[in-house]
Amino acid sequence: MLLTVLLGACMFSLFVGAVFVPVGEMFQSGVIQLRLARILLAVVAGAGLSVAGVVFQALLRNPLAEPYVLGVSSGAGLGAAIAIIIGAGIMGIWTLPTMAFAGAVITIFVVYSLARSAGGAVPVHTLLLSGVIVSAVLGSILMFIVSICPSENLHNVVWWLLGNLQIFDWQLLRVVSAVVAACVVVTVLFARDLNVMTLGEEPAAHLGLNVELTKKMFFLVASLMTGATVAACGLIGFVGLIVPHSVRLIVGPDHRRLVPASAMAGAIFLVLADGFARTVIAPMEIPIGVITAFLGGPFFLFLLRRRKRSYWS
Repeated sequence: MLLTVLLGACMFSLFVGAVFVPVGEMFQSGVIQLRLARILLAVVAGAGLSVAGVVFQALLRNPLAEPYVLGVSSGAGLGAAIAIIIGAGIMGIWTLPTMAFAGAVITIFVVYSLARSAGGAVPVHTLLLSGVIVSAVLGSILMFIVSICPSENLHNVVWWLLGNLQIFDWQLLRVVSAVVAACVVVTVLFARDLNVMTLGEEPAAHLGLNVELTKKMFFLVASLMTGATVAACGLIGFVGLIVPHSVRLIVGPDHRRLVPASAMAGAIFLVLADGFARTVIAPMEIPIGVITAFLGGPFFLFLLRRRKRSYWS
């Protein structure tokens, strides 16, 4: 059912935009290729952020956890802001996504190193606290850079920080899609381990799970998904928080069903949100991050009122 809805959402989004273009002209002018790339990026980003949210909520055993909770977004945003300010550089169009992804990866290693204890273990509460602190520090640096940013670059920095699904390089889309797809497959294959992790570290260890190795694997997988997505389309919040909660209300807490369902639901949510962002005040376009926050909050509250039962178990 979700796959059918996703295909319908993609077809709808393909033929709507800020400006009406006849179907024949869409193919002749190349508009169809631009919209198709945008839709595919929305599918990849929505699936990646949703699955990353599922992983972090299970890994940290915190229903409020989301893909940006460990500072990945701040690191990627800082790298992207630096790339925009210094210009294209020697890598051309790849400069911004490369530096954004590099910032995300460096942040991942800094957070992990700070959280790691002398014995090599990584306590969940220490990992979460390290992520919050690193995110706050990098966010302050980012705001400082934005405050001194030349006016001609300020709009580009702010626009990227609010999220943008427009993509002009199919190679970048292929790379990001490969990273996210591989991480989603790994998460699906090890979904049983996520079920065990939600019981707590000590019960999981008693059941024979290598807790530390499992935490490292899922921490890396979720962070890579988040970093690749942020590198391609900027900061799009709320997807990794709203979608997993909403899907969990419907399919339950079993990650064998929750992970693939969240991937498809996240893709649907972001495709429809992007279509709304392009048409609601046409010919102007609203940043996708604004739409996801605006639509996500009321939708989440609606679901909570309709289904007054415990779903985190």
